[in-house]
Amino acid sequence: MIDHVPTDATAARGAAGSRAFRPGRHPHAAYLPPRLDGRVRRTLALGRVRLLVAGTAMLLAFAAVGGRLTQLAAVGAGGSGDIVAGAATAGTIQPRGKIVDRNGEVLATDLATASLYANARRLLDPEEAALALVNALPDLDHAATLKRLRSGRTFVWLRRNLTPREQWEVNRLGIPGLDFVPEYNRVYPHGPLLSHVLGFVDRDNRGIAGLEKTFDASLNDGDVLRLTIDLRVQHALREELRAAMIEHDAKGAAGIVLDTRSGEVVALVSLPDFDPNHPGKARERSLFNRATLGVYELGSTFKIFTTAIALDSGVATMEQRYDATRPLTVASHTIRDYHAKRRWLSLPEVFMFSSNIGAARMALDIGAATQQDYLRRLGLLDAPAIELPEVGRPLVPSPWRPVNTMTIGFGHGLAVSPLQLASGAATVVNGGVRNEPTLVARSGTVPPVRVFDASTSRQIRRLMRLAVTDGTGRRADVAGYAVGGKTGTAEKPGGTGYEGSALISSFVAAFPIDDPRYVVLAMLDEPSGSNGTRGYATGGWVAAPVVGAVIARMAPMLGVAPVDGDVRPDGSPGGDEFAEGRKFASY
Repeated sequence: MIDHVPTDATAARGAAGSRAFRPGRHPHAAYLPPRLDGRVRRTLALGRVRLLVAGTAMLLAFAAVGGRLTQLAAVGAGGSGDIVAGAATAGTIQPRGKIVDRNGEVLATDLATASLYANARRLLDPEEAALALVNALPDLDHAATLKRLRSGRTFVWLRRNLTPREQWEVNRLGIPGLDFVPEYNRVYPHGPLLSHVLGFVDRDNRGIAGLEKTFDASLNDGDVLRLTIDLRVQHALREELRAAMIEHDAKGAAGIVLDTRSGEVVALVSLPDFDPNHPGKARERSLFNRATLGVYELGSTFKIFTTAIALDSGVATMEQRYDATRPLTVASHTIRDYHAKRRWLSLPEVFMFSSNIGAARMALDIGAATQQDYLRRLGLLDAPAIELPEVGRPLVPSPWRPVNTMTIGFGHGLAVSPLQLASGAATVVNGGVRNEPTLVARSGTVPPVRVFDASTSRQIRRLMRLAVTDGTGRRADVAGYAVGGKTGTAEKPGGTGYEGSALISSFVAAFPIDDPRYVVLAMLDEPSGSNGTRGYATGGWVAAPVVGAVIARMAPMLGVAPVDGDVRPDGSPGGDEFAEGRKFASY
């Protein structure tokens, strides 16, 4: 018998079959890799862990690099973190709140704009791009633009707040690497009209002057700020002041209209002014607010306060008489009258003829302590609490000698702002109560502070009317509105004394004087006389006509009806009341 010898194939199948069905083995064991010993397994496991750690580290590194590149894209403009933050978020923040006048007329608002920047690394040809941009935006400086485009930075500002037309012109260029950031641009529709009231913002829309600065936080929150200003009256006051400033070649001017019953500022003008849309182009003297920041010796307008203090404190009566026969000498100072009468004057005559000698004697009778007490309660010795940041502090004599008491009696030696003078005059004529002046509509009532008795207020109103009908303020009279007021002419202090040729000329008025609704003040800084004023540059010649013109324009706007002669609003005659001052005048 010959034994069977299996072929290679059958032998392999037999062997495989034998392994496949051996008891205790995995059915697919024939296809599994051979078992690794423990050392090899540990090496492979360690490798896997290292690979995982390395991959994670690389992922974190790429994330960090990406975040840093994003940050550099934002700050690559060269340095201002605030500007970049504003650019990065401008598209998501709300616009700055509007400012409106008392009638809802928009005075300041925000417009959505686009600002141009470049990613200099994406530019194919910086020279060509710079030339094209300057052609599209002619106000760009070619050298500066080219320098920015060659900087290699991922973010460089090229131009802020483009108009839609300018944005279209840049888009039309089709230059890769140029893009826009949405922003808001502050706009003042009336230009210079309210520049010193509103102030202005910086290039990042932050308030840095005027009410924009005071209320920056609430305006940034989108709140609407409603003012006490009446745009119509503001326009009339500015126009009349500007005309007088040009006519009399004055260095500057200021004017205020104040509501006597509430202290609300209806108009406030300082000249020269500026365009808040372009504050960077303004000259330094145009930025100065003469109405609230400037302080001046305002001359004989102070006789309103001196006379009121004398009457209210009981030092004088309407029958009081003062010796004005000759100049008054105190130490090295000589007090003179501008148009001397050279005789004894009654109290009404001292007021009507604006006698410095009579006012000085009256102040001396009052005394320094009483004078200071009343002036402080009138708000003339401290800075006014108005909402503007540009507020001047009065210049008060120290020590307060008897000669200071006398000179302050006729408006020299104490410097205050025009706003303070207007507010003090309102206190005197409104029945004797002081209301803090305000530019912003109050949500509630603020209790007034009584300074003078109501009877004192009535007496001063009669004297102010007398000064217009028979005294130095004739050119402020307006038919039908019974204007009462007081002139002021003061020499400006110089290096060693007073400059006789440099004057502060002013006039403050109230109307209708029997029941005053408004106080109007006009002041000219260093006016010159003209043919129309016979060469005079005093308050009665240059400032009083401004006040009269403003009253004639504003009264109909504000619903103040004219009356015939000196009569009260109810129609009863008021002539005898205002004639009371005349019966003590012996001229």
